[in-house]
Amino acid sequence: MASGNQEHVKGVLTGPFEKIGNMVVSAARNAKKLGEQDPRRIAHSFKVALAITLVSLFYYFDFLYDGFGVSAMWAVMTVVVVFEFSVGATIGKAVNRGAATFLGGALGVGAHRLAVLTGEKAEPVILGLSVFLISAAATFVRFFPRLKKRYDYGVLIFILTFNLITVSAYRDEEVIEMAHRRLSTVMIGGSASVLICIFLCPVWAGADLHNLIAVNIENIGIFLEGFGREYFEMANDNKRENKTSLDGYKTVLNSKSTEETLSNSARWEPRHGKFRYRHPWYQYLKIGNETRACAYRIDALNGCLNSETQTTMEIRRKIQEPCMQMSLECGHALKELAKGIKTMTRSLSVGPHIENAKIAGKNLESLLQTGLWSETDLLDVIQTATVTSLLTEIVSYTIKISDSVQELASLSKFKNHAETRQETTIVCPDVVEGSHAFDIVVE
Repeated sequence: MASGNQEHVKGVLTGPFEKIGNMVVSAARNAKKLGEQDPRRIAHSFKVALAITLVSLFYYFDFLYDGFGVSAMWAVMTVVVVFEFSVGATIGKAVNRGAATFLGGALGVGAHRLAVLTGEKAEPVILGLSVFLISAAATFVRFFPRLKKRYDYGVLIFILTFNLITVSAYRDEEVIEMAHRRLSTVMIGGSASVLICIFLCPVWAGADLHNLIAVNIENIGIFLEGFGREYFEMANDNKRENKTSLDGYKTVLNSKSTEETLSNSARWEPRHGKFRYRHPWYQYLKIGNETRACAYRIDALNGCLNSETQTTMEIRRKIQEPCMQMSLECGHALKELAKGIKTMTRSLSVGPHIENAKIAGKNLESLLQTGLWSETDLLDVIQTATVTSLLTEIVSYTIKISDSVQELASLSKFKNHAETRQETTIVCPDVVEGSHAFDIVVE
């Protein structure tokens, strides 16, 4: 009995500790996985910590604290809310917060001065009316779609600052000094965030958007290259193995919000790497929308692969040659376009692939008009016709994607292959050991 009670007590005590231990181990594994997926997340965490530590010095040292007082805490709060993962997002929030604080503070001081001129009795009425009108107008402005995308945070800070200055000014006579301290601390926090974000392991939203679009196009190209083998050679033993490599297109279906966020952030970024000032980031959204529309057709094709009712191989072989050529040529063209975007060069082999896909589409159309399905079951005809129709649409979307990429190449001044071949790496003979080589373009 005693040993049984001891085991029961031991189980009661170890149960909660075991659960806590499992939770800690699970959290550690998830943290390790997040860090391995993108090591920049670890660097970002240290950058935020460094920025907060630096601006908090205004609170720790007396000679700094005497200049700002309790308002120094606004610098810390600014870093917390402004510092984002990418450079563009951080600059966008810092500019929004700084401009909104300045405008809100200036308008708040103006409203206070106007209320003072009206006399003590009318002052609270004027201040209350100012708060009501400005808050209502600024809140309504937030509903404008174009303003909401880039300046929603700024409008929110404007409302906060204006009301804070206007309401506080009724009891505090040092309203100008209050506004000055708030603006100064916000500028300090925003500047620290921007400088650390740019000069320490910078994460450029423009580069991420550029790579994301290229990877999305490449993923749907990989599916199209493998679709013919999967659909027309279903008896192949490697079907399952090949099929797992064709699921990459699914990431394209839900990438719209990510692309829009990266595009909005990239517009705030200065010139960096291969991306010049006023780079056509809007063109990436156009390419992304067309790529996504193509991915929806591909998803429907994938449904035909996984359908429980499959047409016989005899019927599929009748349209096998033109369909496989359409799928392969579109896949090759899309992968070449993705490669061209990654290297920022104009691909010369995309045109021939698209022309071959068009020819295969015309051959398929001619084949269907020869009475091919006269002795075929209607259910088999429906699924086969669905596949041919989807492939025809995919060819048209491949052409649209190609045209949009060519437009991006013109706007961004992508290099031709002839120009890239002329690039050579020359090492200066006078450079000391350990220096880096530099690229020279021979014209």
